[in-house]
Amino acid sequence: MTKNILTIAILTALLLTSCTGSSKQQNASSPAIETTGDDIVTTTSTDENGQKLEMTFNNTKGIVTINFNGETAELEEQRSASGFWYKNDQYELRGKGNDVDLKKNGELVFSHQDEIVTASIKNKEGQTLDMTFNNTTNEAKVYLDGGEQIDLKGQTPGSGIWYKNDHYELRGKGENVELTKDGVTVFKNEE
Repeated sequence: MTKNILTIAILTALLLTSCTGSSKQQNASSPAIETTGDDIVTTTSTDENGQKLEMTFNNTKGIVTINFNGETAELEEQRSASGFWYKNDQYELRGKGNDVDLKKNGELVFSHQDEIVTASIKNKEGQTLDMTFNNTTNEAKVYLDGGEQIDLKGQTPGSGIWYKNDHYELRGKGENVELTKDGVTVFKNEE
């Protein structure tokens, strides 16, 4: 009986020691995780006159802090059918994507709309390439035969257009356009 009690005591001590040691080891090797709290996004828009509107969105609190023409104001989020809408008793900020309108006392004082160009080309093989170019952000969205969206970033060409990502590359000049995937041509139109 004494032998069984001694065995149980030793096993219990080993179990407790191994749990405590394991816990310390995990804590020592795990990086400390810090919570910053609020989900904050800061962005700046420029209108056609060169005026800048700085916006700091606190998505956790549902507010935006704007800085425009030396004035700073905090606006509260409003229910919007689409895009975003913030206001206070003096300012109203509305937008969707990169497009932004700011009103002060009901008068439009700032407006930014991205320059968007769309094109669709059909080649001799009957393939269709639909393209949407955002000239403001230098990005393109391309759809081959109505398939999935291909997002591309603008590059600096010698002439014409040049957009690419890790797999796709779009080059062209005028109606001559070529889309390649991993170096293999998937669409080509030559006039």
